[in-house]
Amino acid sequence: MAEAERIIGTPDIPEAAGAEPEQSDSGSDAARQDARGEQDEQASPDEQASSDEQAPADEQKPKGKRRILVLFAVAVFAYALDLVSKMIVVAKLEHHEPIEVVGDWLRFEAIRNAGAAFGFGEAFTVIFTCIAAAVIVVIARLARKLYSLPWAIALGMLLGGALGNLTDRIFRSPGVFEGAVVDFIAPKGFAVFNLADSAIVCGGILIVILSFRGLDPDGTVHKD
Repeated sequence: MAEAERIIGTPDIPEAAGAEPEQSDSGSDAARQDARGEQDEQASPDEQASSDEQAPADEQKPKGKRRILVLFAVAVFAYALDLVSKMIVVAKLEHHEPIEVVGDWLRFEAIRNAGAAFGFGEAFTVIFTCIAAAVIVVIARLARKLYSLPWAIALGMLLGGALGNLTDRIFRSPGVFEGAVVDFIAPKGFAVFNLADSAIVCGGILIVILSFRGLDPDGTVHKD
């Protein structure tokens, strides 16, 4: 009987012996997969962080360039429009009768203004000239952090208007930094002004609106 049981039971021994290596192999494969999964999980946050850092940088660079171009394009347009209008006024309207555009409500009348915008502060021509130059420097420095299109338009209008009046301060009589600005837009019951003054006022109003809405020049929005 013992011999028969030994003979009958021998086929089961290899199967039992072979079952254990299969379990050990499958367990080792699972362990290797778990290790690889842990390595992938550990590496993925760093890779995501690096990709997240590179993506905004790549997006901000062309975006910032576009905003700076908009600023200078608006400034050049406002400056050129103001300069051409003043040249026409000096050549065709100065020392002539005013031109009525809308009856008594609006007319073109050439005058020389030694003060600030709208004829205020004629005794401080040099001071206003320095202020205009300082505004230009501040806008140029702020342009490096400019990522907002509305801010680019607003600062462009300010820059163009300041350059327009500063050109008059430097190159017109009675002298350098004391030149009188050419004004010609004369609404009824209001001070006479020019296109540079209009650009400065419109740019300032737009900046106030953007500030109340919480939009910063760098494109971020804050809430007080």
